[in-house]
Amino acid sequence: MRCVLPRLSAWLLVLPLFLFSAGTFVVPIALMLVRSVQDPEFATAFPQTAVELRRWDGQGLPGRAAMGHFIAELRTARGTERLSFAANRLNADTSGFRSLLLRTTRMLATVEEGDPAEMLARIDPRWAEPATWAAMRRAAGPFTDYFLLAALDLQRADHGALISVPADRAVFVGVFLRTLWVSGLVTLLCLLLGYPLAYLLASLPSKYANPLLILVLIPFWTSVLVRTTAWIVLLQRDGLVNTLLCQIGLIEQPLALIYNRTGVVIAMVHVLLPLMILPLYSVMKGIGRAPMLAAMSLGARPAEAFLRVYLPQSAAGVGAGCLLVFISALGYYVTPELIGGGGDQMISSFIAFFTNRTTNWGMAGALSLILLLATGLLYIAYARLSRGMRLAR
Repeated sequence: MRCVLPRLSAWLLVLPLFLFSAGTFVVPIALMLVRSVQDPEFATAFPQTAVELRRWDGQGLPGRAAMGHFIAELRTARGTERLSFAANRLNADTSGFRSLLLRTTRMLATVEEGDPAEMLARIDPRWAEPATWAAMRRAAGPFTDYFLLAALDLQRADHGALISVPADRAVFVGVFLRTLWVSGLVTLLCLLLGYPLAYLLASLPSKYANPLLILVLIPFWTSVLVRTTAWIVLLQRDGLVNTLLCQIGLIEQPLALIYNRTGVVIAMVHVLLPLMILPLYSVMKGIGRAPMLAAMSLGARPAEAFLRVYLPQSAAGVGAGCLLVFISALGYYVTPELIGGGGDQMISSFIAFFTNRTTNWGMAGALSLILLLATGLLYIAYARLSRGMRLAR
């Protein structure tokens, strides 16, 4: 009983924080990710039609019952918001479907009653094509792989097989690769710049190291938006960087340093560099100079002592810093949006586009889920590598 009470007290102390984190962070993200496999729009507007289309085998045209339910529900849904949502969902699958659906809704009042298939065909010949009904069947829900496949530039053909989307719509794989490339380059540059600085901070006496460490921490006290805007001023054609390079004679014409990938990388390295320095400094401070001095006293050259003694001991800081920088860079939005060009936007920009502008929660959730899976796999690989290094010691 005495052992249980302290544990219960500890849990009660952290319970409010846990509930707050779950309510404001975990649950909204989980709901967002669930939308990547949900497909409720069409079934909400056409519930009976969706049931009939799910029963349809996909061969030829659906039966008379499905078309009859569709016409009846189309008349009922006219002018409602749910019809607009369903039209947007179908248009995302097949270009021009929104105009087809809305035009059919308007024309139903002018068509003579009769066979449902003939009524729809008189309004538009596309209703006599199996591909039109196949697109509606793919949207019949309630769950779908449409958004996840679209996020990988794939789609299902009318017969159900996986195929690549047309070249003019193949966007997201290239964006994911660009995001990984920029994140990896930024991580490498942060490591090359941060490792010597962290080594210097760990080697200096406290009276010199502490003021320098404060300079490293200053970016954390400044908004990312402010820092990014400052780089716009510095990197523009007539900015301080180009002016200085021209004055010292290194260049004759101003360099294009903004609205391209060069500017994105420079600004991201500046913003994320502290995330590399702090883990390195923490590990290096614990190592001290004794191992290096011991190795050199046994005859090792300084470079050899560093590579064989000091660098392996600082590997934990290297791994933690690289992981922090790389994961942070994967989700970066503000800096590429403001400094990058059209071909430099990362996956976070597309997630924001689908969330804020088109309100396509399914695509936003699918892109977020793939990004989360990539981050999770990276973390698992790092954890296994770190465990293997500890066992090797």
